[in-house]
Amino acid sequence: MLDIHFIRENVDIVKAGAAKKRINTDIDRLLAVDDERKMLRQELDAKKAEQNRRSNEIQRAQGAEREKVIEAMQHLKSGMAESEEKLKGVMEEWQKLMLTVPNIPDMSVPDGESDADNLEVKKWGEPTVFAFTPKNHVEIMTALDMADFERGTKVAGFRGYFLKGDGVLLANAVWQLALKHFSAKGLTLLGAPSLVRREAFLGTGYLPQGEDDLYKTQDGDYLAGTAEVATMAYYMNESIDLSKGPIQFLAFSPCFRREAGAHGKDVRGLIRVHEFFKWEQVILCKAEHDESVRLHEALNRNTEEFIELLNIPYHTVTNCGGDLGLGQVKKYDIELWVPGENTYREISSASYFHDFQTRRLNIRYRDAEGNLKFPHSLNSTAIPTPRILVSIVENYQQQDGTIKVPEALVPYVGKSVIGKVGK
Repeated sequence: MLDIHFIRENVDIVKAGAAKKRINTDIDRLLAVDDERKMLRQELDAKKAEQNRRSNEIQRAQGAEREKVIEAMQHLKSGMAESEEKLKGVMEEWQKLMLTVPNIPDMSVPDGESDADNLEVKKWGEPTVFAFTPKNHVEIMTALDMADFERGTKVAGFRGYFLKGDGVLLANAVWQLALKHFSAKGLTLLGAPSLVRREAFLGTGYLPQGEDDLYKTQDGDYLAGTAEVATMAYYMNESIDLSKGPIQFLAFSPCFRREAGAHGKDVRGLIRVHEFFKWEQVILCKAEHDESVRLHEALNRNTEEFIELLNIPYHTVTNCGGDLGLGQVKKYDIELWVPGENTYREISSASYFHDFQTRRLNIRYRDAEGNLKFPHSLNSTAIPTPRILVSIVENYQQQDGTIKVPEALVPYVGKSVIGKVGK
């Protein structure tokens, strides 16, 4: 959430930011409602002052004069109740409008409508070349009994899957390597809940716009598609201590997404599923732009290093304005090479938000001068499963139908080849 004073002082910038993100928001209506809010607040303050004055008069007055003052007080109270009710309605609209105002993207964010307009900023490795016709991960994993997609659909519905045998072993190996790699960066480990209250989704900016993509319980809670939501809400309505440096978490959780806008896309296999697992990096730091930029690069680099451990070709892109969410100032996507589709596929996103999320979540800290401020927040996917298995299986497939295990995963898998007994 942006500060209303900032919005008022930078109307053109806020409107331009919304246009760059292709997000519809009515800034003019917000300012008109804000004017009404301030006017009603001033009226109420004046009536409260009048009420205090009348209360003092009642204490001094006697007889008929006292009755007259009491009658005037009753009329005043009736008017105050009417004004308070009117202010309540105005505040409801004001709050709804404020929640629709997007954060302003960084100047370095390229213009564009969708992910097709994202800008490549780095490329590592070359697309894998095979001396045979490669198969896709569904064919490979089915043949090696690493996954069962038919029974997954039977049991869990559309996009359902079972991991089996070496599929489970490989996913668990990725988790263990990720735990070792990312925790060495100084992040505090956190097991985060997936069932989260609405306030946390509003605070992180996933609501109200993204409700169609969330699973909702009958109690009004939601299932999160990332540990970011719960981890950011960990300090909701609290004051934190940043005197010793940023607070950094490595959070693990099951994740759930309806993929409401993805009908007909990636319907086979593990690319786009409703239920998955993910390690997530989350940081809270001082409200300094340069610090956010530095940590953003570091978070993204952490995941690049992990992909390089697996020796999988990737490229990193800067997301264009139309591919940014409501609160993001800037975002990188890391995309892995998927031989079965002859293209790169997203595996990780790294974003920074300035104080957009912390203002909504009411998280504060005291700066060196003792002033209360809203900290900056950042997050980045460390690694998700089972999607990472797609690139591992397809890039490491061999002509005889087996899969060579990436060297970094061999200690956790316990063998160097999947599909051959004794290897």
